[in-house]
Amino acid sequence: MVKRPPMILTDESNAFAHDTMFRRLPTNIREVGELNPDYPAFIHKALHKLASEIENDAPFGTFNPFSPDVDLWEASLKAHEGQTWLHTDWFFAEIAAYRHLIEAVRWWETGRDPFMPKKVAEMGSPDLWTALDKALAVRQMSIAERLQALVHIDLWGNRIDLSFTASLAHGHVVGEDDLIADDSVAAVEQIMRTDGDVHFIVDNTGTELAMDLALADALFDKGIGRIFFHLKLHPTFVSDTIVADMHIMLAAMQSEERNQETKDLGKRLQTALDEGRLRLAPGAFWNSPYVLREMPERLSAAFKDAALVIIKGDLNYRRMVDDALWEPDMPFADVTGYFPAPLLALRTLKSDAVVGLKTGLGAQLDHVDARWRVNGRRGVIQFKA
Repeated sequence: MVKRPPMILTDESNAFAHDTMFRRLPTNIREVGELNPDYPAFIHKALHKLASEIENDAPFGTFNPFSPDVDLWEASLKAHEGQTWLHTDWFFAEIAAYRHLIEAVRWWETGRDPFMPKKVAEMGSPDLWTALDKALAVRQMSIAERLQALVHIDLWGNRIDLSFTASLAHGHVVGEDDLIADDSVAAVEQIMRTDGDVHFIVDNTGTELAMDLALADALFDKGIGRIFFHLKLHPTFVSDTIVADMHIMLAAMQSEERNQETKDLGKRLQTALDEGRLRLAPGAFWNSPYVLREMPERLSAAFKDAALVIIKGDLNYRRMVDDALWEPDMPFADVTGYFPAPLLALRTLKSDAVVGLKTGLGAQLDHVDARWRVNGRRGVIQFKA
């Protein structure tokens, strides 16, 4: 039995988590108002109130009792009753803050994505389409070589996170020492020897989603019958993918302004979606404050026969490892042994929790870069059978 360390807190015991809650998150909340100036005055007021309450360490409130996900939150809200924004579990607090934001802008009632202006700007970025061109350029490789290349390409797509400017600054330039764990060979071997379903637990829309879809296209070419994209139920963390984002991406790929290779990719994926081979699975659990080992039985049962589950990005990684400060050389397979299927994590580091590194590497990185865990430069490709 693995002894699990306590979760990271929002108080000053963890500088990055505290700074995220005290500074970065209120800034992101206020930016929503700036990006949506036509919101009614009461929405602007609600956003300002939420940002101020977080900064001033107020107790977090309850949710609208008529919201469709409120029952899912009940146990967690009760467990954190009496706590305040800057004195609680970071994982809970950050997710709860975005959930309060969604309520403040009335997303459940209007369907208007508060982060759409930033998503639109990302979709119009030439860098996105240049990155996709590079991903499609490996199409002439053997299927195993292509999968190997696309796993790496998909990893670095995770840097393009619209909620985190430090990671965006590193962009698509990858240094020779940026990859600090690489199980891609074992992961591709797993893919090559099985034809079961593959699941993506998706992170960001835009560039990262495009890279996910390029990898999915290669998986179909390998012979995978069905691929599931597990998406957020509602907008969160600025650029996390919801169902609407997937349809926007597929339409953008097929638009006349794109080159033929990109249009062909969009058409292949659209056909797979229309035929039920590519499935979209929005779920409230992915917006919830529960860690992965607490997933409902229905999800565990759905994953257990999968050929591979690919878990993307920093928040999903935190969910996977209990958002705790493990020793960095704690074996990945030991920490994730509860998961019922082969699991591949593709994540650039934007928070402190990390496992599965070679012995001594964490201390070495501490010496050369005090912010290696949180600045979005380093990445990991980690696999457990």
